[in-house]
Amino acid sequence: MKNGLKKKDWILIAVILCVAGLTVLVHTFIGGAGANRVIVKIEGAIEGIYSLSEDREVEINGGTNLLKIKNGEASMSWADCPDQLCVHQKPVSLNRESIICLPNKVVVEVESSGNREFDAVTN
Repeated sequence: MKNGLKKKDWILIAVILCVAGLTVLVHTFIGGAGANRVIVKIEGAIEGIYSLSEDREVEINGGTNLLKIKNGEASMSWADCPDQLCVHQKPVSLNRESIICLPNKVVVEVESSGNREFDAVTN
């Protein structure tokens, strides 16, 4: 007897590699596309859902806010509110991160497959 892999061993390896490759492709093209998105809500009602993979600018609430989606991140680029806190927040891209504009009652929340490394930081 030879000391090597038999024909059935090679077939099993090929089947395992094909299944693994298909799983990665399905996750990338189907699971990944729907999972990375921002949900825009006004007074708790959904106004729109936008993919983070498509660069664009979105006018929110009749023009009170302007959301910029670029390079997989969303940020508020303009708002007509007096405090401008939402404009100065960092861009969001990870699951459950949000941008909130209280004066205009706008909430932008990310639904994504990526998670933050920490849930919270305390002293």
